[in-house]
Amino acid sequence: MVATFIGVRHHSPACARLVADTIAATGPAYVLVEGPVDLNDRLDELLLGHELPIAVFSSYRGDDRRHLSWAPFCAYSPEWVALTAGSAAGAEVRFIDLPAWHPAFAARTNRYADAEQRSADVVDRLCARFAVDNVDTLWDHLFEIAPPEGLAERLFAYFDLVRDEAEAGPEDRAREEYMAGWVRAAVAAAGDRPVVVVTGGFHRSALIRLSDAPSDGFPEVPGFPDGATGGSYLVPYSFQRLDAFDGYQSGMPSPEYYQQLWERGPNGAARHLTEVVTRRLRDQHQPVSTADLIAARVGAEGLATVRGHAYPARADILDGLAGALIKEALDGRLPWATRGTPQPGTHPVIVELVAALSGSRIGRLAEGTPLPPLCHSVDADLERHGLRVPSEPELDLTRLADRDRSRLLHRLRVLGVPGFERLHGPSAGVDPVLDERWRLTAHEHRLPALIEAGAYGATLEDAARAALREGVVSATGNVAVLGGVLFDAALCGIADLEGETLREIEAAIRQVPHLGPLGGVLAIVLALWRHDRLLGSAHSPQLGAVIVASVTRALWLAEGIRGATMPADPPRIAALVAVRDALLHAGEALDLDRAWALAVTGRLAADRDVPPDLRGAAFGLAWSVGADPGDPLLAVRGAFTPSTAGDWLAGLFALTREEVLRADGIIDLLDELLDGLGETDFLVALPPLRQAFAWFPPRERETIAQHLLTRRGLDEVSARSLLRMPSRGGGRPARRTARPAPRRGQPGRRPAQLGARHRGGRRDPAAPRPTGHARRPRSSRR
Repeated sequence: MVATFIGVRHHSPACARLVADTIAATGPAYVLVEGPVDLNDRLDELLLGHELPIAVFSSYRGDDRRHLSWAPFCAYSPEWVALTAGSAAGAEVRFIDLPAWHPAFAARTNRYADAEQRSADVVDRLCARFAVDNVDTLWDHLFEIAPPEGLAERLFAYFDLVRDEAEAGPEDRAREEYMAGWVRAAVAAAGDRPVVVVTGGFHRSALIRLSDAPSDGFPEVPGFPDGATGGSYLVPYSFQRLDAFDGYQSGMPSPEYYQQLWERGPNGAARHLTEVVTRRLRDQHQPVSTADLIAARVGAEGLATVRGHAYPARADILDGLAGALIKEALDGRLPWATRGTPQPGTHPVIVELVAALSGSRIGRLAEGTPLPPLCHSVDADLERHGLRVPSEPELDLTRLADRDRSRLLHRLRVLGVPGFERLHGPSAGVDPVLDERWRLTAHEHRLPALIEAGAYGATLEDAARAALREGVVSATGNVAVLGGVLFDAALCGIADLEGETLREIEAAIRQVPHLGPLGGVLAIVLALWRHDRLLGSAHSPQLGAVIVASVTRALWLAEGIRGATMPADPPRIAALVAVRDALLHAGEALDLDRAWALAVTGRLAADRDVPPDLRGAAFGLAWSVGADPGDPLLAVRGAFTPSTAGDWLAGLFALTREEVLRADGIIDLLDELLDGLGETDFLVALPPLRQAFAWFPPRERETIAQHLLTRRGLDEVSARSLLRMPSRGGGRPARRTARPAPRRGQPGRRPAQLGARHRGGRRDPAAPRPTGHARRPRSSRR
């Protein structure tokens, strides 16, 4: 008996009907389906009564690579219909494709990604021939909406044309040779009974040719290479993940539309889509009148007639709705005309149209479906630590029990499991925050995420460790990302990750080209080295080695920066803050070369070709570590030119806020220098000055303002009132939000008010003449 080969487009209702009709008509002995052959012993799991969509999730971890893959099924997937209809007909149902971990799938995360990219030329010619926009509209025109008579012949002609003009790669040929072995064996075993073969249409003609040979018996199921691990599990899937508009490579967009097409036919799908769009828009208080709906229906039917459709197709319905509901011109083409993902700024009606066609269905596994060990481990861990869902636990990290709870929750966060959100706690390793607050919710995607995270390990600690190590590899030398991974490891309580991560960081530090990112990782590592007694890494030699390498590289990079007119760069300044903190808090313990660091900063501070903010930061670094940088008043006066004063002061203030406030005369000198500026020079100097004084937190800016008022004999005036935001009109004060004062080395929010001689570009003659160094009255300048 010759096999019946059905080439399909994955997730096509028309192909699914053809599969069901063929199985019903032939009563086959075998139904062979493109799918992972290693799941054949567990096909009964697929028939437990799940709510679709679901997917077969496969993972592989070996010395050569790590691979994750999904094979999704919905009610109208031809492969799913082949499984269910074949089982109901009493046939032997078998998957016949290579396992998902096989090298033939190394470039795919989706088994059922269609071969359309390989057949772009022929598809483009067919689109031009039938005057349609893209392959989706072409498919609907030829198969989904077309009369069912002659469907098989049209499908076979289409796929033969595609295969004749597309190049099959070695991966495709390996899969086809393996699948053909199953076909030959099934035909031989079936005797006189039929065999039905359901595969992607791209493979059909090759399988027909390769199957015309004697059978060598059923092929062996490939096993994992030595040392590799992995497995396959069923996982709930969603229509959003299945949608081509969301980036899925299935070849079929708008899964909710095709679900309705499968269940109700074209007219029912059109009515349902219109109802859903109307309800969604009205729920968002968008006007949709009866006249609009009539216009949309008439427009869709008219377009269907013009385009030669017996019933309105998907594009006809969408175009009709868009024409009736969108009243203004659009900047670009519609997403269903280009098969593109809707971009930011897309018209809200278009967003709702795409969302309505995508649908919100989420699959559900049947009771008793096998789950990976991680799912059971997480449930046991949550119960053992008394973490209920839903809840909002508050944790004291100084208590051992709460610290264990925190580590468990951070491991779930690192694995990307939804429903575990931290609301408050330590950030970036620089805060002395010893408490956390979390929000635990019963998220609908929690189980799928846990099943997929099971590919990392059987326990939460092992899975989080593997995920963090993967983050190290994927960072590819990005020290900012690597520093974040190290801090996550600390929060997760995974100390044995430290050595590998730190080696990656040290190697990246030797290559990092920019000062700013290096300062970020130095701040994190230094904080962990100083304070992380919760993890036990305080004063660890590995962290110390990273600090030494970071300080050395930072100073080397700083000395190579040139550009006398470059504006202030806060990350660059923050890097010098981190170097200062390393010298202050770790210099003696790590034997940092303090003399060399001061020599470098001395050269930077004196070099006029160095950016002003870096010169000011270099001067401030020497001052803040207790060295003798010279006379600060003389340095301020020498650096004070209208175009660069603010940038120089930004670097100085970032490293020496406390020293500046304690020193005699600096604030007075700045007040005098600003007062002596002409109007044009003041306007030039003002923006960078605002940035410079933003390094002072509100409390310190209030201290500066009070000092200025005292100089003028205006003690009765509130310093705090000078720092308030101006009114916004109508006499209402601007709304202000209280923020905590930044720590040393971090910018505040608003500048101090210095040398405020002008208001709106004119003198304020109303204020009394003060005494002391100030020569004329001053009003608040912002």
